Amino acid sequence: MGEVLVLTGKKSHSKRSITRVLIGPLVLPTLIFATLIGMVGLGILLVQTFTVGLPWLDLDFLNNFPSRHPEEAGIRAALFGTLWIAGLTALFSFPLAIGAAIYLEEYAPQNKFTRFIDVNISNLAGVPSIVYGLLGLAVFVQILALGRSVLAGALTLTLLIMPIIIITAREASAAVPRHYRLAAYALGATEWQVVRRAVLPSAMPGILTGTILAMSRAIGEAAPMLAIAALVYVTFIPTGPLDRFTVLPIQIFNWVSRPQADFAGLAAAGIIVLLLVLIGMNSIAILIRNKYQRRLAE
Repeated sequence: MGEVLVLTGKKSHSKRSITRVLIGPLVLPTLIFATLIGMVGLGILLVQTFTVGLPWLDLDFLNNFPSRHPEEAGIRAALFGTLWIAGLTALFSFPLAIGAAIYLEEYAPQNKFTRFIDVNISNLAGVPSIVYGLLGLAVFVQILALGRSVLAGALTLTLLIMPIIIITAREASAAVPRHYRLAAYALGATEWQVVRRAVLPSAMPGILTGTILAMSRAIGEAAPMLAIAALVYVTFIPTGPLDRFTVLPIQIFNWVSRPQADFAGLAAAGIIVLLLVLIGMNSIAILIRNKYQRRLAE
């Protein structure tokens, strides 16, 4: 009986070895090919966008308001609306999400209730954005009577990205070496001092990385903003959080839906502006993250 088991084990092991020998060399080329497909597709889209959009991108395009005439149309209202939304969303989401992450990771007891919260936060991170748009329309626009304002849009996007920031902040906090905490406690630090002076500075690069990804998603979302702001014709710049607004994704969607060919060029130019805004925001966040990393290295 023992010899039969040994022979059976050797046969299964040899089969696995043959499978690894046959399939193993194919895995890396397949992954490289799949990556190249994505990169080539992205490169083609970028080249086409810049080719079509650059002739329309000038100071008049940045300074003019939307118009029915392509040669007079601009993106000023949508650009300033996007900056308003991005600023308020970051102002609301960052402290709330970081506070929630620190509480759940450092202070909350490990019981069924906290596990229930963890599961729901993970589920909320995968909810489609249009669901948040409808929630914001019902709660902020109608129930709280904020109207289709900048504040309602920013609060809606705050709900959208908070689960992402909470998850990444908790992972960054959990990755801080335990001896950092023990050393701080050994020096007589309180629990809050340990969190503020040992955990948060060490976790900040990871937290900022998650915030960059979350804000990039928020700026590029069109579905929740369509539910909040609607597809409106805005010819003014918001001067306060309760003003009406439009954002770059809505303006781009509006131009793409027009039948005239010239509006396709305007849409491509709007996409370029949106990319530049994202790159600018990400660059600032990356500089701050690198500053914390250098401080930790010292």
